[in-house]
Amino acid sequence: MSDPIIIAFCCYQWGYGAADLAGTSKMQYPATVRIVRLPCTGKFDITYALRAFQKGADAVMVAGCKKGECVYETGNFKAEERVRFAKKLLDELGIGGERIEMFFMSAAEADKFVAAANEMTERVKKLGPNPLKAQ
Repeated sequence: MSDPIIIAFCCYQWGYGAADLAGTSKMQYPATVRIVRLPCTGKFDITYALRAFQKGADAVMVAGCKKGECVYETGNFKAEERVRFAKKLLDELGIGGERIEMFFMSAAEADKFVAAANEMTERVKKLGPNPLKAQ
């Protein structure tokens, strides 16, 4: 399997900041991680993940602010709840709940973004490609 395509839904303040810092610091993470910037992970909707899988993504990660540090107070908790529900839904659909994960980080933690991207890449390499790609 070639490098899996991972869609990373990132909060503008923290998750995207960490990804941006990783890039400007010349830290290495798989080039197949595609970032979608959100105003807050609280805006993340399960349909975004389902659409990503339908379009051929192998995994989805949601990168938001640390717990208790959300600019919008509870956005990251709402996203975490939605990701938990998406895991169950993906299991029921036969895609696999392990293909989606939520990560918490500050904008200064580029290393956490890189670790999350690498973790998801390795996880999907073990799982194999998105089962919808074969259809």
